[in-house]
Parts: sequence; structure tokens; C-alpha cells
Amino acid sequence: MTRFSLFPTFAAVGRPALAGALGLVLAAAWAFQPVQAIAQAVEAAPAPAAAARVVPRAEGAGPALWVVRDADSTLYLFGTVHVLRPTTAWGSARVDAAFDSADEVWFEISNPDDQAALIPLIRQHGVSPDRQLSHLISTGQLTLLDNAARSIGSNAVQMDIYRPWLAALTLSVAPMVEAGYDPQSGVELVLKARADRAGKPVHGFETIDKQVRILAGLSETEQLAFLASTLESYQEATIELERMVGAWAAGDVATMEAVGVEEMRRGSPALYQALLVQRNIDWAGQIQTLLEGSGSAFIAVGAAHLAGEDSVQRILQDRGVTVTRE
Repeated sequence: MTRFSLFPTFAAVGRPALAGALGLVLAAAWAFQPVQAIAQAVEAAPAPAAAARVVPRAEGAGPALWVVRDADSTLYLFGTVHVLRPTTAWGSARVDAAFDSADEVWFEISNPDDQAALIPLIRQHGVSPDRQLSHLISTGQLTLLDNAARSIGSNAVQMDIYRPWLAALTLSVAPMVEAGYDPQSGVELVLKARADRAGKPVHGFETIDKQVRILAGLSETEQLAFLASTLESYQEATIELERMVGAWAAGDVATMEAVGVEEMRRGSPALYQALLVQRNIDWAGQIQTLLEGSGSAFIAVGAAHLAGEDSVQRILQDRGVTVTRE
């Protein structure tokens, strides 16, 4: 077996960054099945409930909200967390009012509730039967992988055909499940259901294919570093995530930046550019296009995109667009 040394570039890139930056791809890892069984798992899973989900009210003002206005446009910017406990208190009258006033809703992708869309993409980009994990990682790492996989009802043999990025992502969310986190309680699915009930048009800044390709397009070395970091931090997986979620729910953007953004910026510049900066630049351009029209929109994207020196707001401000925190 090839011995793989963990590069420091991925040591700090973990659940907070993923939970606040990458939408449906993270939720997809909840399948926890060998890839051959993903289709059956999705087909057998009940559809998300159409009834309104009651979100517990946050203490104080709740999560941060920004607004961009011109003469005939009002655009709200709201940071989300893609997986949450059902009991997480993030409800806010201020956010509800902004959402209700919007003519349309924008997410990272337009279909955050469509896990079935991932099946062909995972098959295309997530498996590699001719380059098995057991030939790429050390014996010790293989043992760690098997132990972690067994905690989610799988094992190293079943995951051997996973590409390193998919194995890392799948094992990244396993401790979240044990801690009570659930993608069905993620902000996007709650807001998407609200938008559908209200008949609001829903749009996406990008496609699920693009999100998959961000991780699948990493070099094998970077993917293996992601996997090694995931295995080494498995037992302490939820500590920083808890801190990030608490900061997000309280509107503490400075802590969000420190936990969900700054560590990635310092520890993995390549992933920081791919996962946050380049996407933020793209989305800021699309938001400027929206401003050229008229009407109101509620924009909900991962909270990590709305924190730090390369945030969507900062990019807009650098381009002369005024962004105000509500």
C-alpha cells in the first residue's frame, strides 16, 4: 500500500466549512450506502413533508441578514447552514418578513430538495473501481476508514470503490448524524418548502453538477488529504461545527468567519479559492444583474459565503454596491 502523508493544507478544512459552503452535495452524503444502492435508497426514502416546518425562535435577533437596494430593487442576503438539528433555534421575525416580501427566492442551486439528481453524478464522478482506496492509503488509515464506515452501517470493502473525495464526504457527515444533525432540517429545505407553498419562483446560482465537480475536480493528492484529515479528526468532528452553528444562529459573523472561513483560507488556499472565492465572484455578478432589473428577491446561500474578506458582500461593496446589515 502507498503511504500517504497528511498535508497541512486540509487539516483545518472540515465540517464547518462544508456545512456552511456546499449545499446539496453535503446532504447527499446522508445516503450512507454503497454507491450501487444509492438509487434504491433514494427511491425508498419518503418525500420531504409538504407541511410547514415549525422552526424554533432564536434568542435575540437571530441569524444575520443583509440587504441591497436601488431605486426599484430590494435584495436580501441570508446565510444558511445546510444541515442542522431539528431543535436548532434560528427562526426570526425579521427574516420571515424579508422572505415574505420577496417576489422570488434564490439558492445556491434551484433544487436543494432533489437528491435523486445526484445519483448519475455520484456514479460518474464518485466511484473508481479500477483505483481502489485500499491501494491509495496506509494500513492504519484503512483501519480507521473501516471503523468509521461501520458506524454508519458500511465497511471498508463496500467503500473501496469510492473516490477519496466521496469517502471523505460520506465519513464527514457520519458524526453529524450521531449528534442529531439532519439535512431535512437544513435551512434550504425549510425555505424551499415555504417558497413552494407561497408560489414563489425559485432560482439557483449554479447547478448540482457544478457543486459535485468542485470536489471531484480536486487532484487525487488533495482528495487523499481531505480523506486523511477526515479520518484523523473523526472523533472530534462536531466540536467546531457546534461552535459555528451557535455563532450563525446568534448572528455572530466574526466567529463564523474564524471557524468557517479563515481556517480554510489559511490552511487550504486552493480549496478556499474553489469552494468560496470563485463562486462568490460569480454570484456577486449575478446579483448585480438582478439589481439591473426590478422587484425583490430573498437570496439564501451557505453562511460561509457571507463572511470574511472575500464574502459576497465585500465583493459587491468593492464594485460600488451598497450592502447594509439589517
